[in-house]
Amino acid sequence: MKFGVSIPPFTDPSRVVGWAREAEANGWDGVFLWDHVQWRPGAAPLDPWVMLGALASVTATVRLGTLVTPLSRRRPYAVAKQLTTLDRLSGGRAVLGVGLGEPPDRDFADLGEESDPRVRAAMLDEGLSVVDRLMRGPTDVAGDHYRVRADLHPRPVQQPRPPIWVAGVAPHRRPLARARRWDGIVPIGPEDHLTPEQLADYLALDGAEARPGWDVVVHPAAGVPAQEYVDAGATWLVRSVFPVEERWEDQVEAIVRDDPRAPAG
Repeated sequence: MKFGVSIPPFTDPSRVVGWAREAEANGWDGVFLWDHVQWRPGAAPLDPWVMLGALASVTATVRLGTLVTPLSRRRPYAVAKQLTTLDRLSGGRAVLGVGLGEPPDRDFADLGEESDPRVRAAMLDEGLSVVDRLMRGPTDVAGDHYRVRADLHPRPVQQPRPPIWVAGVAPHRRPLARARRWDGIVPIGPEDHLTPEQLADYLALDGAEARPGWDVVVHPAAGVPAQEYVDAGATWLVRSVFPVEERWEDQVEAIVRDDPRAPAG
């Protein structure tokens, strides 16, 4: 079992960098950033890829990536280049978390981006294929949503590419099926977290056997021992905060200073 923090980078950049330093010093295994252009009124998201580069330069061991990037709002070739750059800058510690993204108005329609969830799901599937191919070698794709002819260099440190985790809301089956094609799933419950029982039930929906190296990245319920999530199939427990309270940054401070293996409060 590994332990990570998922941080909304909605504050001063130096503070986000400090949180990553502190998380690594206190034994956390991963530091992940939310990916938004706009969120709620008053929120001020920083660009996660710029921030991840800064985090890579001040850390040595933690996994770094997005939780999650809405791929339909980003060009696959740009994501492939950003992910490769992060992987090389961090010495092979990058991971890409993807999903449909929220909210569909402020972060999509208001920006002139596609907001229909079915179209965005199709763009996500096609975009993932393009990212995967771009990081492996020469690519010539003409799909429904993307046309790309490229041979991107340099290649990532991790071969054939960094891991890709797919987020999805339980108990929907389509995100689980999508995640089975990649390197892991980030299941989201109705209250953001899942209980161990809900997690086990969700992973059993398709009857598939867990394969080695396939990650299950879970936001745990408060007070539940990590071993119960291990028994349910989790490989990562990730703690986060919902940045709506006035002093939400203090909650992040408390998390990164906490023992990663202690149950979430």
